[in-house]
Amino acid sequence: MEKYMTLYKHFHEHPELSNLEANTAKMIAVQLSSLQAFNITTNIGGHGVVGVLKNGPGKTILLCADMDALPILEATGLPYSSKVTMLDAEGVMRPVMHACGHDMHMTCLLAAAETLLKLKQMWSGTLIVLFQPAEEPGTGAKAMVDDGLYDKHKIPVPDYVLGQHVMATRAGSVGSKMGTIMAGADSMKITLFRVGGHGSQPHRTIDPAVMAAHVVVRLQTLISREINPSDTSVLTVGSLQAGQTENIIADSAEIGVDTRSVRPETREKLLASIRRIIKAECEASGSTVAPIFKMTRHLPNTVNDESMMRTLVKSFSEYFENDFDANIPTTTISEDFSVLATSQGRPCASWHWGGIEEGLWDQRLKEGRIDDIPANHTARFAPVIQPTMQTGIHALCVAALAFFDDKLQHKL
Repeated sequence: MEKYMTLYKHFHEHPELSNLEANTAKMIAVQLSSLQAFNITTNIGGHGVVGVLKNGPGKTILLCADMDALPILEATGLPYSSKVTMLDAEGVMRPVMHACGHDMHMTCLLAAAETLLKLKQMWSGTLIVLFQPAEEPGTGAKAMVDDGLYDKHKIPVPDYVLGQHVMATRAGSVGSKMGTIMAGADSMKITLFRVGGHGSQPHRTIDPAVMAAHVVVRLQTLISREINPSDTSVLTVGSLQAGQTENIIADSAEIGVDTRSVRPETREKLLASIRRIIKAECEASGSTVAPIFKMTRHLPNTVNDESMMRTLVKSFSEYFENDFDANIPTTTISEDFSVLATSQGRPCASWHWGGIEEGLWDQRLKEGRIDDIPANHTARFAPVIQPTMQTGIHALCVAALAFFDDKLQHKL
């Protein structure tokens, strides 16, 4: 475990942004090569890395992890915190942090690969460990498939695809559910055009900042006034940019909007309503130039296969006992790993596991202050290394062994 704790700190200290994970991918390939058992393929769909271990006849199981980090300035104060800055895909210098736990995901999958190799007498079949780039923009899994993951690169089509995600819940806990476990996501950039000018003469302009402000406020009514409260959905305005200095009224403003939804009808309603509101605000403000809508990402719902979940619930309940919850709420956090399965008509299943130190979690729960705990995508998110890492490794191994052969259930 010490080796992998050191590796985790390395990943955390050296994060890389989406589609720029070259050094991360190289480190993963080196680690897999050291096991001297996996057939390794690199540079799939960008910086994707896949290791294949054939161990006789049987099922083919794919375990996956993501590699990319986020443009966030880390504020954890950890001795191994990230000081990295790098140019993003658009040439802008950004701070970089593993603020979503992908460093833990990679480490656990590498450790699980070694563990399953050492336990190969317990199972028969083919193990695939897949490390995907660009999960955050929701493009990495599709990029790997489109680049010929299963044909050009000759990676075996899996019978089952399994994934996990560390969350800001109690360390040592594991949770999943039948059906939809994670909502789908859609993001867009909207550019509003007006007539700019001198800050001292707003009467000679049509101010895009004011128009954008009205749009932002109006968008907040979509969820609260147009969507059924029982229908899981979220709308967030994550960015608003207009102008460069105080005394100039800009010619345009750009709004970044992110939505989450579970039902296809709700998704379509949200996207259509966003366009309706923005076009109406433009007309009300006197803008004669049509707004530009640019979709920036789409992530599908993550739906756990019912048959797979029956196996997973049995295995996790036996192994993790009371630390496993088989019916966690659907989360509005989104993932794209299911594309690795659905693109081939194969089933998938996912689970979450906790990374918050037990004492801290219990204390905040007692105080009614769970929301004070730093969550994923924040500058202070930092999973406690243990027992988080051990739980993540064990979950991958228990799940893989269960799906290789149902007869192994009693051995777990």
